[in-house]
Amino acid sequence: MIKAQSFGFLNTPPIWEKKQFDIQQFEFPSLDLQSFHPKPILRNIRFGHQMEEVFKQLIEYSAVYEVVLFNLPVRQGGRTLGEIDFILKNKTKDELIHVELTYKFYIINPEVSESSYRIIGPNKRDMFVLKREKIKHKQFPLLHSEEGAKALADHQIDHLGIVHQVCFKAQLFTPYGNKSVDIGKLNKACLVGYWLRFDDFNKPEFADAQYYMPTKSEWVIEPNNQVIWKSHFEMMIAISEQLLQERAPLIWLKKSDTEFEKLFVVWW
Repeated sequence: MIKAQSFGFLNTPPIWEKKQFDIQQFEFPSLDLQSFHPKPILRNIRFGHQMEEVFKQLIEYSAVYEVVLFNLPVRQGGRTLGEIDFILKNKTKDELIHVELTYKFYIINPEVSESSYRIIGPNKRDMFVLKREKIKHKQFPLLHSEEGAKALADHQIDHLGIVHQVCFKAQLFTPYGNKSVDIGKLNKACLVGYWLRFDDFNKPEFADAQYYMPTKSEWVIEPNNQVIWKSHFEMMIAISEQLLQERAPLIWLKKSDTEFEKLFVVWW
């Protein structure tokens, strides 16, 4: 699983390229994974923490970077103000980089007029704009707060000598039947599937395909044939159970042995 997650992570494009919104995107070095043998990670930890472990092992495998700090808490008394995801050292430039890691699945809601605000989580509990602004105005400045500077100094790191970057990867899903929605400055390579509502999924055009509902750990993996496929009727039942809990499941749709689609079925 971890190796498949690693391939999926690397193959997921950044949600924007280079520098946008005054935030520099981290660029992965070229990696040949033929001799990459990652350590297993727990599948019962949150998806975000799984991606942190994947990122960490890939960076450690790289010849360009080394991990200096990982998940460093910044505390004020007994209260945790936040966490510093990664401090990396670029060995070729002798440069320290603070990297905030984010891996998201967003749907595009064309009913919202401003393009950035259209990008939301499939359960409507997350927004791209809010995450972007949190990184820029909270997570980056945290290192230069009194508490953040002290936490870094305890590890012999000067907070003034750090470059801030993000590794913000995402998969974006357009509304079913509408691939031409405007996503502004975001990376169109992130468009990988579509979303729809349960009534649309119940239409005849979906009846003959086969389906698989991946676990959250598998969301980063490309659809493949190494799973047990279900009929449309069986998947309708499985989806209904998720929607009753106000969870929008990700579904793999199999058209043939070589042709797959990814879609979210939303509950709202």
